[in-house]
Amino acid sequence: MWLDLYLGMAVFLSVECKPLNKGTHNKLLVISFDGFRWDYDQDVDTPYMDKLVEDGVKAKYITPPAITMTSPSHFTTITGRWIEDHGVVHNMMFNSTTHQKVGHKATLKRSEWWDNGALPLWITAQNQGLKTGSFFFPGGGANYSGQCVNRALVEETGQQDDNETEWRQNIDTVLSWFTEEDFDFVTLYYGEPDNVGHAKGPDHPDRKTIIKQIDRTIGYLREAIQRDGLTDNLNVIITSDHGMTTVKKRPLVDEIILSKYLNFFNLVYFELLDYGGFGMITPKKGKEQQVYDALMKAPNLTVYKKEDMPENFHLSKNDRMQPIIVIADLGFNLNSVGDHGFHMDEMDMKTIFRAFGPDFKKSYLSEPFDSVHIYPLMCKLLQIDPAPNNGSLSVTEAMLVQNGTSRELLLEIILVSKCMTVITFTMIFINIIHLIVLYTQFPVY
Repeated sequence: MWLDLYLGMAVFLSVECKPLNKGTHNKLLVISFDGFRWDYDQDVDTPYMDKLVEDGVKAKYITPPAITMTSPSHFTTITGRWIEDHGVVHNMMFNSTTHQKVGHKATLKRSEWWDNGALPLWITAQNQGLKTGSFFFPGGGANYSGQCVNRALVEETGQQDDNETEWRQNIDTVLSWFTEEDFDFVTLYYGEPDNVGHAKGPDHPDRKTIIKQIDRTIGYLREAIQRDGLTDNLNVIITSDHGMTTVKKRPLVDEIILSKYLNFFNLVYFELLDYGGFGMITPKKGKEQQVYDALMKAPNLTVYKKEDMPENFHLSKNDRMQPIIVIADLGFNLNSVGDHGFHMDEMDMKTIFRAFGPDFKKSYLSEPFDSVHIYPLMCKLLQIDPAPNNGSLSVTEAMLVQNGTSRELLLEIILVSKCMTVITFTMIFINIIHLIVLYTQFPVY
C-alpha cells in the first residue's frame, strides 16, 4: 500500500513539473516600406521614428542582397536564403527560351516563379502550428509545394500606393487578424517611398513629404497597438528592400546606350535590361565572347560572365541567371529619375531596420548587417525551428532582451521556481514515507 501511494505521488509531482511547450512566443508583425533608403529620415522631421530609437532597436543600416530589387530582396528576407538559393532573380518572371516577360505585379501571383524549394517563413511557421498572414508582401500570394499562406492579400495592378487613409485601414486590418483571429505572424507591405523615388528622385521635396506620411503612419501604428491591447505581446520589425539613387542624365554625363556598343539583332538572343542598374543577356549561340567583349567597351558598366561573378554576390549557382550580367555604376541608367538595382555595397542601396516590442531592448543601436540575417531573428521571436537558411542569429540576438524573448525567460524562471518547490516537497514526502515504512517493519515498544 505504501509503495502504491509513493508511486502515485511521484507521478503526480512529475506531471506538475513538466517542461513548457517550445512554442511559447509573442506575436510578430513585419512591415516593409519599399525603397526606404537608410538615410531618408535624416533630413525630415520624423518624431515617431525618432521615438522608436528610444523605445526599441535601430540598425545603422542593412545591406540587401546583390540584386537590389523588390522581389529578390523581399524573398531573401522572408526565406533567409541568398538569391542563388531561392531563385527569385528578378522582379519580372521571364523565360529566356520563349522570350516571355511578365510584369512585376502580375508575377506576384505566379507560383512557378516563387516556388523553387526555399520555404518562406509563413509556410515554415504554419507547419509548426502557427497562423500566418500576408498583406501585399511579395511572395505571399504564391503556393509552395501545394501550401498557401493562411491569409494572403495580393497587390493588384494599378493599386494606389500613397493613400494615407488606406494605409491606416491596412494597419487596422492586420491588427484585427491578431486580436480577433489569433494570428501569430503577419507581413505588411507598402509601395512607398519607392514610387516617389522613381518618379521624382530621392532629392525631390515629394520624397520628404512621403517620409513624413510614413512617420505619421508609424505613429498611428503605435497608437493602434495600444488601443487593441497588443503592447505586451506584439513585436514589430520595420524594414525595406533596397535604397534609391539619383539617375545621372545628359548633359552632366554620357548616358549608357548599349546599342552603341552591341548589335542586339545579330548577337543577342534574349535580354532583360528593363530595371535599374542591373541586367542580363543571353547571347546567340557561339556569340558569348563577342557580346562580352563588346560590352566591356561601354563606359560606367561592369560586365560579368555568370561563372565569373564574385562569390559574395551569391548569384552564379542559379540556373535562372543568364550567361552575361551587367551592373551599371551608381546612378547610370536610362529608365527613370531615381532608381535602384545597383551594387548592394553602394550606400545609396542600403536600407533601414527598426524594431520594438516586448522582446526587443530599448535604445539599442545595432551595427550594420545583411538582410539575410532577419530570418533567423524572426524564427527566434516566433520560437520555431528555422528552415535551412543562410542567416545567423548571432548577428542580431544582442538586440533581444536577455538574448532571448522576455516572455520565454519569465516563464522559464517561473517553471524553475515551481520545480524547485516540487522537488523540495518530494524529498520531504519521501523521507516521511521512508520513516513510516521503517516504523511498520521495526516497531518500537
